[in-house]
Amino acid sequence: MKINVPPIKSQGIKTKLVPWIKRIIPEKFEGLWIEPFMGTGVVAFNLAPQHALLCDTNPHLIHFYQSIASGEITAEIVRQFLNDEGAKLLEKGESHYYTIRERFNKKAAPLDFLFLNRAGFNGMIRFNRKGQFNIPFCRKPQRFAQAYVTKIVNQISYVSRLLKLKEFVFQCQPFEETIPNGKSGDLIYCDPPYIDRHADYYNGWNGEHEKSLYTALSQTQSQFILSTWHHNDYRENDYIKSLWNHFNILTHEHFYHVGGSEENRKPMIEAIVTNYEPS
Repeated sequence: MKINVPPIKSQGIKTKLVPWIKRIIPEKFEGLWIEPFMGTGVVAFNLAPQHALLCDTNPHLIHFYQSIASGEITAEIVRQFLNDEGAKLLEKGESHYYTIRERFNKKAAPLDFLFLNRAGFNGMIRFNRKGQFNIPFCRKPQRFAQAYVTKIVNQISYVSRLLKLKEFVFQCQPFEETIPNGKSGDLIYCDPPYIDRHADYYNGWNGEHEKSLYTALSQTQSQFILSTWHHNDYRENDYIKSLWNHFNILTHEHFYHVGGSEENRKPMIEAIVTNYEPS
């Protein structure tokens, strides 16, 4: 299966796990595909259901993809923008990155978000308590070489074409508001921040969030798929035993990049939790 990488990067992106997720989707699924934690959108953009509701509490992610859907952002607009800002970055160095970061934190323009995401350290997305993007520069002034810009432009083109063919709706809202949209015949795919891991989220994630998610998914009429972590060489995910083992659990080993340092890049056993028996 060829995987189309989305234009927004993040740590923990499910690019390599999409084929596994695809294999456990019910055959001939035709309902509404719902993601309460869309993140980069990599799963929905590759599985390409006809109808999808993609939500997140990070307004910048939602605004970015809404802008592609509306045509405000196109491949050629992105090419021109990254060429222009990349030339300034090459000329001025990291000071230009921080100029863009300051501008984004005032105006929240989606193209500035794309620039910061691709020029920030280690492809991280992180915001402080005031909601300001605070990732430092990756220290590569030559970041936006022509080949790199073309790669991003092609990613924008793919998403743009997909959104013209499919009925995708993007909404900024918490999972507590998204999950009740699911009806019988729909499928909810949840990829929340991994509890007790080095996962940054727009407004945090803790044990109470995990328990609330469990309650919401326990009450839904829809089928659901939950991505989480099972264990690594050092410890186990305690919530697998205390909560999620009431459902079906599948596991898969995955070399997972979490955190900015090499010592945090370890193999991990991923878990898929479902409320139905995958075929």
